[in-house]
Amino acid sequence: MRILYFSFFVVLVDQVTKFFVKGLNIPFLGLHIKGMSYGASINIIDNFFQITFIENPGMAFGLEFGGKLTLSIFTIFATLMIIYLIYRNRKESLYMRFSLAFILGGAVGNLVDRIFYGVIYDYSPIFYGKVVDFFHVIIPDFKLFGKTFYSWPIFNVADVSVTIGFILILFGYKSIFHKKSDEVETPSITSENQTEVNNSNTENLYGIQKETDQHYIN
Repeated sequence: MRILYFSFFVVLVDQVTKFFVKGLNIPFLGLHIKGMSYGASINIIDNFFQITFIENPGMAFGLEFGGKLTLSIFTIFATLMIIYLIYRNRKESLYMRFSLAFILGGAVGNLVDRIFYGVIYDYSPIFYGKVVDFFHVIIPDFKLFGKTFYSWPIFNVADVSVTIGFILILFGYKSIFHKKSDEVETPSITSENQTEVNNSNTENLYGIQKETDQHYIN
């Protein structure tokens, strides 16, 4: 289960980046990170990529799924399922385990926000926190079904990790399952089994010959 260390690393990177964006103040630890003002942006690549601080009450990339408590419980359930899949596939290819580790790290990263951020930042009870997003990709304005889109939904490290995991599974699906089918073993015939088969065939032939001879005699 060493692959879980990779998931832990994803969670660590995700949380550290969020603290630097949102800020964090823990006096008894002497920790004070100023963070950004809500809605503020820092240009990284002009007219294409920015760091923009927002908070998302829904799923990855701003998608909505029921209430906050329902979403938190669903994410916990999904996380436990992924851990089970990693354990179940612990003897499978490293490719498969890495794919699941990416998804697990991203799921846990956003789950921490939903469970604890409301309490840590003192704005809501446990399980009712909002996810911190900040990666902002700007795209040319376009209209679809009467709605104008001006940028890609703002996301974070956890969202990127989940996306990479699903892409790896998508592209590796055929190789993973073809490998399994190729590894299906055909029953091997030992020398002892072969001897039994030969003896059985000989007895059958002898019985047929005997019946034939008896038929001609009669």
